[in-house]
Amino acid sequence: MPTITFLPTGRVCSVDEGTTILQASRAHEVGLSHCCGGRALCTTCRVIVQEGIENLSDIEEYEYDMLELLHLGPSYRLGCQAKIYGDVVVRIPD
Repeated sequence: MPTITFLPTGRVCSVDEGTTILQASRAHEVGLSHCCGGRALCTTCRVIVQEGIENLSDIEEYEYDMLELLHLGPSYRLGCQAKIYGDVVVRIPD
């Protein structure tokens, strides 16, 4: 079972494979903003992947386009789109 570590709190959570970062944050009561209900429309659930980016689902074109509009680098992912398949460490931006 993969784990996700949320920074800056350091909270470590076990999740089922294929769980999105947003789903994991909600299930474990980690404060990750999300305004659009997980449809990749608002980009408020963005996180910075600090470790284990290879353990996330591939970025889809729509997510890539949304992040590019905000001029965010390759370590950013939308929590509602990124599925977890191995251990990852993410930082929730201020």
